[in-house]
Amino acid sequence: MPGQVIRVRRRERLGWLERSYLPMLGKGLAVTARHFFRNLRGFATGRRRDFVVQFPEERVEHPQAFRGMPVLVALDDGAPRCVACGLCEFACPTDCIEIVSGELPDDPIERFPERFDIDLARCMFCGLCEESCPEEAIVMSPAVETAGFDRASMRYSKEQLLVPAQMLEDRLAFLRREYER
Repeated sequence: MPGQVIRVRRRERLGWLERSYLPMLGKGLAVTARHFFRNLRGFATGRRRDFVVQFPEERVEHPQAFRGMPVLVALDDGAPRCVACGLCEFACPTDCIEIVSGELPDDPIERFPERFDIDLARCMFCGLCEESCPEEAIVMSPAVETAGFDRASMRYSKEQLLVPAQMLEDRLAFLRREYER
C-alpha cells in the first residue's frame, strides 16, 4: 500500500518582490557584509580566526595521507629501490610513467630501471602507482610545487625523482600501517 499522496502546486504565483530577486540579493549582501566586517575586526585587533597561510614564508604541514608528486625511493648507495617490474607503469591511468628496464651484468635475473620517466604534466596524483608497487619504490611525496613554462620541463627523469628513504620515512610508515589494516 503506497504512502500518502502529496499534491505539488506547480503553478503557484510569485509576487513581484520575489520575482525581482531583491530579497535573495539582500540576504547575499548581508552574509558578505557580515564576513567582511568580522574579518576586518580580526585584522584590526590582531586576533584573526580565519586560516590564512602567507605561502612563500609559511608552509602548511600536510597529513601523512597527502598525495603530492610521485618520487622514487633511493637506497643508501643512491641507487633506486625499483626493480623495473612495470606494475606502476601498467597501473597508471594516464600513462605518464615510462620505464626502460635493464639487467645487471653480474646477476642476469635482477633487473633495474635504465630509464624511469614521469610526465608530471599528465600525472593526476592518484597514487595508483604507489599502491601497485611491491617494493615500496615509488611513493607520493609532500612536494606540490611542480610548475614549468613548457611541457618538456615537466618530464622528470630517474635522477630528478630519486629521494633518499630517510626523507620519506613518514610516508613509508603510513603505507605500512595501511597495508596492515
